[in-house]
This record gives sequence, structure tokens and C-alpha cells, in this order.
Amino acid sequence: MECNVQQRFLPSFSRLIPLLATAAVLAACGGSDSPDLQNPGAAWPPMPTVTGHRGASALRPEHTLAAYQKAIEDGADVVEPDLVSTKDGVLVARHENEISGTTNVATLSQFAARKTTKTIDGVAVTGWFTEDFTLAELKTLRARERIPANRPANVSYNDQFEIPTLQEVIDLVRREGEVRGKVIGIYPETKHPTYFKSIGLPMERRLVDTLLANGYRGKQAAVFIQSFETANLKELRTMTDMRLVQLIDSPANAPYDFVAAKTGRTYADLITPAGLKEIAAYADVVSPYKEIIIPRTAANELGTPTSFVADAHAAGLKVHTWTLRPENPFLPLSLRAAPVTSPSQRGNAVAEILAYLNAGIDGFFTDDPAVGRAAVNAFVKK
Repeated sequence: MECNVQQRFLPSFSRLIPLLATAAVLAACGGSDSPDLQNPGAAWPPMPTVTGHRGASALRPEHTLAAYQKAIEDGADVVEPDLVSTKDGVLVARHENEISGTTNVATLSQFAARKTTKTIDGVAVTGWFTEDFTLAELKTLRARERIPANRPANVSYNDQFEIPTLQEVIDLVRREGEVRGKVIGIYPETKHPTYFKSIGLPMERRLVDTLLANGYRGKQAAVFIQSFETANLKELRTMTDMRLVQLIDSPANAPYDFVAAKTGRTYADLITPAGLKEIAAYADVVSPYKEIIIPRTAANELGTPTSFVADAHAAGLKVHTWTLRPENPFLPLSLRAAPVTSPSQRGNAVAEILAYLNAGIDGFFTDDPAVGRAAVNAFVKK
């Protein structure tokens, strides 16, 4: 018997008695209770790395346990929970703290009075906000598809799934890793960290403490912590050696901590060779918007790759790009499926991903990990 726990072996046997099956296989291999699926070491992650963006959000409402489960089933190496805070300080998975577009909160009369307008990162936003709800109250809500015009099939899942906590995502990842004998990473993003700190709900220490309490340890951990801001990543670096990721938005935009500090700097300053060296002083990975790597032409086709990947690698950074989606509106014109004006028609997303892999990226975020896995398989076989 080979002493490696292979995915093709475990699922069929472990459906009957998951934990016993896993333990038995590991015992035969001379292991203890379980492999260290949370701290796999420097050889992890496999590259190119496939990250399920908000789970398999092209196939299930985003940031639900069902979406993360589907992402794992479809071959994601990592799943990505965006994190916001509840009123009682619990980290939960939502793309934004304003939740009218991703839950049924607007339909519930008992929460009608909670609708309000707030300034989030300098922008007035009206709706319902996680920080005005306790976890118990949020658990009475149900998730809904955020972009139904692009993903009408996901509407059939509306009002079926709860808002998960970070702990519930970790529990799912651990359970699936044990069943499959496979390392499954997590890629949490701290959303609006300057804002949450300003209202007395800072996320950094709670995130690190939760990861530590669940056995994740330093750079050996199957974790990437990401942020569009810079100050909180620098603060996180003082708390942990886990992999940190600087997200990069369009060059004309700016990290909100730059805006709040009135630095006058933008993301354009961070994507230069000097800016990338600055990032490398506190982060391990840089994750730019995809058009920073391959710009679109005037005809909405993929253009010539920039020097970004080479510059980032020269600075010692890995490169993970976002977000590669399968529906027509997100694809270059020639990769769209007929009718090209259909917002929900799925085009040739594999070809787009392959273009980025050929440009030298180390990993990517995708809303459909099955498509991402197909692209990686094609790339490594060529």
C-alpha cells in the first residue's frame, strides 16, 4: 500500500465512516491522527493555484457554505471568504458589510428600521449593514444571488443558505480536507479595515487569533490573508508570519488608508518596480486586477502583457490575479459565446485563463473552479 492519501481513494471509502476511514489510512502510513492539512509547508500551494472566488460563485450564491463546498468539489486549491464584522464582533463571510443585495434582509419587516445610510470608504451607501446585527440576528437571514442577470440559475438557491461565520468556513475546509486527504487552503480578505477600526470593530487581531486557535501556524499554514489596504497588512505582519497578499485595484484608484491619510498616492504607485519592492517588505503575494497584467485593447480583446509579472517576481512576490469569470460580459469579445450580448451566456473562459497562465502568473481567482481546473490541466499538459 502506498503511503499517500490519494483523493481517488478516500471519497469512496470515507462516505461510510469518514473520520475512521481517514484515520485508518493514515495509521497504515505511519501517521498519527491526521496529516497536517493546515500547515503543509513551503511546498504548498500547488502552482498555478486555483482559488474559488467567494466559493464557486458562478454556480451557487456567493459566500455560502454551499458555494465553498462546490468550489472544493470542482477542484479549487483554496476558497476565499471575504470578512466583515457583526455588531458583537464575529467575523462573517460577505462581500460587503451592506447586505441588501446578497440577503433577504429587505423583505423582513422586523428589520425595516435598520435601513440607514452610512459613509463607507468615503462613499455614501444606503441599506442594511452587518455591524448593526448580532450574529444571532444575521443567522435569521438567508443568502441571495448578487448578480441574477448574469447567473439566473443561482436564483433557484435564493433563501436556502445562511450567512456563514469564518469558523464555519474553517470547519468545512478542515472536514473536506480530512475526507479527501487533500490540503484545502483559505484566503480570507479583510473588508474595509479602516472603516471597521473606526467604529470599534477592528478585524486584524480577531482574524489572527481565530486562525491560531484552529491550528494554523506561520508561513507553513495553508492560508493567505488579503487586503486592498496597506496599513492593516503591515499591522497583520506584526501579528503573524502567515502569507499576506496585497490586492491591487485599478491604478487610478487608491487604498482607502492612503485616502484617509491624505497621502496622494494611488495603486499606480504600487505597481511600479519600486512600489512592488515596497509591498515585498510586508507581503508575500501581490494580487492585481487582471487588466494590469494583460490590458484590453480598444476592441475589447486581450492585449500585450505588461512587465508586471516579471517586475513582481523580481521583487520576490508571487502573483495571483482576479477575477476570471465565465460569463460573456466579463470576457474579451472574441471569447464570448453567441449571442454575445447575453449577460448570462458562458463563453470560452478557459482560453482567457490560459492567456494569464502563459503570462506567468502563479495563481488566480475564479468564480468557476471547474473551469479554472480545466485551464490548469491544459496548461500543465502542453
